[in-house]
Amino acid sequence: MEENEFLKLVDDHKGMIVKICRMYFELKQDQEDLFQEILLQLWNSISKFKGQSKFSTWAYRVAINTALVYFKKENKQKEVIQSEPGLWYDSSQDDEVKIFYKAVKHLNKIEKALIIQYLDGLSGEEIAANLGISPGNVRVKTNRTKQKLQDIIKENKYEF
Repeated sequence: MEENEFLKLVDDHKGMIVKICRMYFELKQDQEDLFQEILLQLWNSISKFKGQSKFSTWAYRVAINTALVYFKKENKQKEVIQSEPGLWYDSSQDDEVKIFYKAVKHLNKIEKALIIQYLDGLSGEEIAANLGISPGNVRVKTNRTKQKLQDIIKENKYEF
């Protein structure tokens, strides 16, 4: 694959990568580091993309796996330090979006991976393939995760 073609595909899917970074890290620097790591992993593994699935499905898989590994590594190596709000934070965001991201911080890493793909409209089969679980399990976990988010919002009085 040509570099320009790769850059175009990455640009087309930048929003998905940003969401994944935002789901796993709160601090801007951590999000930006993860974003760069995902881009590096996509570039290093592009030769393995055979076109048997959509690029977006393959990119999700690479991005989620990179995020999970990176998140685990980062949490072992450093203390949490409070800093400025996260990546591409826009102060004009709706209150609902802010509340959603606050609640997402309470989810485990698999629930985060599941909910981001669900919100991006991936099918149950695509999510299952990306996470290595059955489509039936995706449905169950999605419903439980949505309920958990609602409970977190209520328990933490994030409601507006």
